[in-house]
Amino acid sequence: MANHKSALKRIRSNETKRLTNRYQLKTTRTFVKKLKTTTDKGEAAELLPKVISMIDKLAKNNIVHKNNASNHKSKLTKHVASLS
Repeated sequence: MANHKSALKRIRSNETKRLTNRYQLKTTRTFVKKLKTTTDKGEAAELLPKVISMIDKLAKNNIVHKNNASNHKSKLTKHVASLS
């Protein structure tokens, strides 16, 4: 167990950040799944900018790696373009 006041505070703040990161990641994954299962091109085109924005925010906050985010965005864009 931590012996210093600052270490105890760090433990508390790390836990809060961990939960926030998990929430953001899970929410983004849900929207990605929703986009992938969509068969309507109009709905997918409307949802794509929102999902890309969410992925960019994850990369900006180092929740996911920037290359991982780029790959996801590319694959989702190709998916939406392939819908008819």
